[in-house]
Order: sequence, then structure tokens, then C-alpha cells
Amino acid sequence: MLRIQITTGASQPIYRQIVDQVRHAVAAGKVRVGDAMPSVRALATDLVVNPNTIAKAYSALVRDGVIESQQGRGYFIAEPRLIYTHKERKRRLGEVMNPFLAEAISLGFEPQQIIDEVEKRLRKTFSSPEAAPKPKDSAS
Repeated sequence: MLRIQITTGASQPIYRQIVDQVRHAVAAGKVRVGDAMPSVRALATDLVVNPNTIAKAYSALVRDGVIESQQGRGYFIAEPRLIYTHKERKRRLGEVMNPFLAEAISLGFEPQQIIDEVEKRLRKTFSSPEAAPKPKDSAS
């Protein structure tokens, strides 16, 4: 069961918090292909946010191939697939790594400490036997 929590007043927009939590749940195998997402209205009510915020998050997840919309049925976790080219995936990874590294360095971490923490997180994320399988490359 996917449980989404938001932090109001955080520097990260609410829709982005939702997108990141769904992506993490998929990567960690906490949800499976075909699992239903809460409806836009139900999740908006549960999180006490505007339904447009949920719709924006779901739209981003559909665009990135994480979930799919089934007309009249709702949103479901999609079969993993790579929808971006290798070059675009690297560009997107760089986009999130730059602020991460800047923050880590400004907090005084040494390069090896950063690597150790990243490795620890990767092991934790993929330690579940249900961890998401590697997506099929449909974009190269």
C-alpha cells in the first residue's frame, strides 16, 4: 500500500514531493505493476491539498512512464520502461545530482563520505526482493 506524506511549507513543491515518493516506492518495490493509485480526489482529500496539485503530480508521473491512466478506471503503476534516451537520462540525473552534491559539500562532507552515503541508500532502496526490475529500454 502506497502511503504518501507531504510537508507543507517545505522548499520542495507538494506535487514534487508526491512524484518523488511514488518514484521511490516503485524503485524500492513497495508497489507493483498494476497497483492502483488513489484517485485524484481521494488523495487530495487525504492530504488536504487542492485536487489540481494531485493532478499535476499524476500528469508528471504519466509523462515519465511511472504510472498510466486507464480511461474510466483510474491511475495504475505502469510497466517499467525507459522513455528517455541515454543522453536525456544522463542530463536529468545531472540535474538532480548538482544540487545534491552542492548541499553535501556545503555541509562539510568529504567525497568518500558522500559516496558511502549514496551506496548505503542504494543498498537500502534495492534490498527488498520486490525491488523494481530494470526498465525496458524503449527510447534509445
